[in-house]
Amino acid sequence: MTSTLRSSPASEVLLVSTLPALQLIYDTAPIGLACLSPDCRYLLINQRLTEICGISVEGHLGHSVRDCVPALADSVEEIVRSIMETGDPVIGIEVAGQRADQVEERSWVTYWHPLRMPNGEVVAVNVAAEEITERKRAEREIRSAKDAAERALRHLRDIQDSLIEAEKLAALGRMVAGVAHEINTPLGSSLTVASTLQRKAEQFAAEVARGSLKRSTLTGFLELVSDASAQLVTNLGRAAERVQSFKQVAADQTESYRRHFDAGELTGQVLSQFERQLRTHDIALSFRCESDLAMDSYPGPFGQVLTNLAVNSMTHAFSGGRTGSINVSLRAADREHVELLFADDGCGMAPDVERRAFDPFFTTRRHDGASGLGLHIVHSIVVDRLGGQLRLESQPGAGTSFQLILPRVAPDRRAGDIDD
Repeated sequence: MTSTLRSSPASEVLLVSTLPALQLIYDTAPIGLACLSPDCRYLLINQRLTEICGISVEGHLGHSVRDCVPALADSVEEIVRSIMETGDPVIGIEVAGQRADQVEERSWVTYWHPLRMPNGEVVAVNVAAEEITERKRAEREIRSAKDAAERALRHLRDIQDSLIEAEKLAALGRMVAGVAHEINTPLGSSLTVASTLQRKAEQFAAEVARGSLKRSTLTGFLELVSDASAQLVTNLGRAAERVQSFKQVAADQTESYRRHFDAGELTGQVLSQFERQLRTHDIALSFRCESDLAMDSYPGPFGQVLTNLAVNSMTHAFSGGRTGSINVSLRAADREHVELLFADDGCGMAPDVERRAFDPFFTTRRHDGASGLGLHIVHSIVVDRLGGQLRLESQPGAGTSFQLILPRVAPDRRAGDIDD
């Protein structure tokens, strides 16, 4: 490459005196290099830098930046003017452009340094430009991949939220089935008693109308009425109790509001909804509870945890017709916490299953319709909503136990927190 110089006397003397060294650097540098006069004319430029605009080395020398790259002229002149006035370098300026003979836009990062006389006078500006087109392309691809990954993650979270809601409704549906049976039994008995009483009342009225009423008939009828009334009160009371219990549990689980409640009372209400299912599967349920376990927390999520643990045991611990028992105990861990132990003597978990038990969508019984969200929801509620701790222990063939340590006063959850 051959370069000629056109500059002011001072800068020309300096550049000529250093030309061999500069020429060697310019010829061998892997980056673009140029030297600009104070009025932004090209004093030196190497082949690498001419790729910005496509004009030859000779076509640059002596010509102004505005002649060669008019789109960049204003920015370049401002930078050169700043360096001439302050003597401070300007580094890290990115330049992008697309030549007419090229399809793809190319990018460079530029560094601008003053060229000084021995007396310190700034007589020119050295420019170094490193092409970063590939880096920019890689950054765009990374941003694009990141955006795509974030969209996919949002989509998966939306799906997960939908599945969690479906799982919660499914748990409530199972509870409804149990409550329906519990209500049907006392109501069926009440209907039988009421039908018998109606028939006897009709017979009694007929005898009265005929005038053939006997003392023994009157006595027997009164005894029947007394016995039937007692049975009706008992059975209808049981049904009303079940309905009230279910109304409270269902309201808690659908509304998820915060209120004061007794942990033992609520636990008993929730577990009672599974008595029929447990009896059907020949699974014994034992519940022990200390008194005075008042909490200021979220009864809905609390009940959801119990529901999911019960369903998990019936689905996994006692699958394939296996029978056994579930033991639930509730006590004060200290003045500020309660401890809930939920244990079964079912089939237990293998170590790899235990390790992944709380992972979302992980299940060993997907072919049976399990979603893999039951224990994940339990963990999320206990930790994120109730502010508690959860511990799982299991051994193959030796059952599974869950230990929950829950604060009596749940932490406040503001808008934007994780929903149960």
